[in-house]
This record gives sequence, C-alpha cells and structure tokens, in this order.
Amino acid sequence: MRLRYSFRIDPTPGQRVALARAFGCARVVFNDALAIRTQAYEQGSPFVTDAELSVRVITAGKTRADRAWLGEVSVVVLQQALADCTTAFRNFFASISGKRKGPRVGAPRFRSRKDHRQAIRFTRNARFCVTEAGRLRLPKIGDVPVRWSRDLPAAPSSVTVIKDAAGRYHASFVVEVTAQPLPVVDAEVGIDLGLGHFAVLSDGRKISSPRFLRRAGKKLKKLQKALSRKEKGSSNRAKARSKVARAHAGVADARREFHHQLSTAIVRDNFHLKRIASH
Repeated sequence: MRLRYSFRIDPTPGQRVALARAFGCARVVFNDALAIRTQAYEQGSPFVTDAELSVRVITAGKTRADRAWLGEVSVVVLQQALADCTTAFRNFFASISGKRKGPRVGAPRFRSRKDHRQAIRFTRNARFCVTEAGRLRLPKIGDVPVRWSRDLPAAPSSVTVIKDAAGRYHASFVVEVTAQPLPVVDAEVGIDLGLGHFAVLSDGRKISSPRFLRRAGKKLKKLQKALSRKEKGSSNRAKARSKVARAHAGVADARREFHHQLSTAIVRDNFHLKRIASH
C-alpha cells in the first residue's frame, strides 16, 4: 500500500525564488491545458489527448517568446501539471455521468497566482533524491534542508513540494510499504463523542477537549483586527494576512496532532472499536 510522509522543508532565499518559478510554470501549463480542453468540450470536439496536449502546451510552448521561461524548470513538473488537468476532467466527467460516488465534482477551474496553496510534484523520472546529508535534491532547485522527524521506510516514488497559506514549505513523499497488521488484543471499547468532553469511553475514561481555537482566540482577535485596518491590495495587508494564516495553521496543527495521537492510541489498545453514540 502507499503512504504519505510529510515534512517541513527550509529552502534558502534562492531556492524559494526557484520554487516560485516552478509554481508559476506549472500553473501556466495547467491553465493553458485547461483552456484548450474547455474550448474543445464546448465546441463538441473530441477530447484532446495527453500526447497532443504535451506537444501543444509544453514542446511548442517553449518555442514561443511569451513562454520561453518554461524551459527553466524541470519538464517533469510541467508533465505532472498536465496530468493534474487530465485527472480533474476525468473526475468531472465521471461525476456528471454518475460513475463517481460521493458529492458532485465541479468543472476544473483555472489556477491563480493568488491561490493560498501552491504545489508541484516530482516523480522518479525527475531523478530527485535524498542525499547522504539528509537534504532533498530537486532538479533545477538544489539541495533543500528537510526537518526529518522520522526515517522513510522505503525509497519514495514521488514528492510533492507544497507552499501553504502561512508561507510554510512542506515535502510530501509517497512511499510503497507492506501492510503490517497490529497485534491482536481482546479489549474493546465504545466511544461517545460529546460537547462537555471530547470523548467518553465505555470503560469510564473521559477525554477532555483541549479547545485549541478558544485558547488561541485572544491572539487571533488581535491579528484579525490588525488585518482589517490594512488597505486592500497593499503589501502590509499581505503581511498581516500571512500572520493570521500562520496563527490558524498553528491551531490546525495542534488539533490534528491531538486527533492522530488519540485515535492511534485507542486503536492500538483495542482490537474491536464500537461507536456507541455521536452528538
């Protein structure tokens, strides 16, 4: 099975410029491909194949004066942007035809430079690697320091570099691993999710809710007030928005860590898990 392992990375100022260039090139390729396929779809023309799209958007695009900078980034990044466009259209068609389960998926939308989340993906064809010094080597970007919290169980098949709304950079590795079942235990427990407590277990244990957002409320209120005073479109407003995003990201990270640690502990200690009630 495939698992994802995500780690914070700390690119240098020069590497951040290179990453911004890669984000922009991937965005332009995605938008060019989306425009071509949307036009074909509206005109009732056959679906433009990946091979034809690669020639028109990437190969021919590099020869255009207004797209010459596409050659400054790894071609794998551009190919993966086309793959994302294909996946978005297939999900859309499967959704409107009823083949895709779950909520309806809307038509693909154009990406914007103002999107708070930017991402690019490298596959093995890009020949990325983790160096002996523990850095992530990315083509045309360099060796990026990684904040390792644990070792990867195997060589990754791909890595996605993400810049979130808080301006933080992450490397998300996809690793193929063999499933290892947990040891069998006889214990079982029921869980009642409530308001007074985060959860009450059938064995009498009560788990208090940390209330991460309420604890951070005073700081967030101050940052939101400072943001509201900044002029729209100004650089000061962008800085204030980034501070608010970082504060919210800290709350989200703390909440996610609490949920993961609690759920993992309950599953490891109890073989059978019964849900009694939910409020």
